[in-house]
Amino acid sequence: MSELSTLILDRIRDVPDYPQPGVLFKDITPLLADHVAFSAVVDEIARLCANVDKVIGMEARGFILAAPAAYRAGAGFVPVRKKGKLPAETFEAAYDLEYGSAVIEIHRDALAPGDRVLIVDDVLATGGTARATVDLVRQTGAEVTGVAVLMELAFLKGREQLEGVDLHSLVIV
Repeated sequence: MSELSTLILDRIRDVPDYPQPGVLFKDITPLLADHVAFSAVVDEIARLCANVDKVIGMEARGFILAAPAAYRAGAGFVPVRKKGKLPAETFEAAYDLEYGSAVIEIHRDALAPGDRVLIVDDVLATGGTARATVDLVRQTGAEVTGVAVLMELAFLKGREQLEGVDLHSLVIV
């Protein structure tokens, strides 16, 4: 296991039965509170942002990782939000997650055709949110260079939703 993987895994707290019974929630707040760990994660994601125009953060914890990585990489930051949270015209996509379903949106003018985009989130679980975000980016005419996640929950097989997309998982559990 790499030094970065150990740093990450030592700072992720398991919370059973949250947000509902049977779900084991991976809480990243201890990692975010640790300057050394948080900086290492942001630096690694920023390294993946080489040659991208925009970095997308998926609501809500993806914002925390994507915005500083975009800043460090000299790229723009674009939020993908839950339905009804963005004020201007949007594209939207519905998706299923491990404990329900939802709709996400992106501003229609957030990306330009040909923009190179890295999508960032904290956890890849079933892959529904990431797949929907890839589809949203493609609706704008931009190019998805990859998806980067702090942690991939391999047992939920989210990777299967992203076939043909370059996936970077800092840790896989």
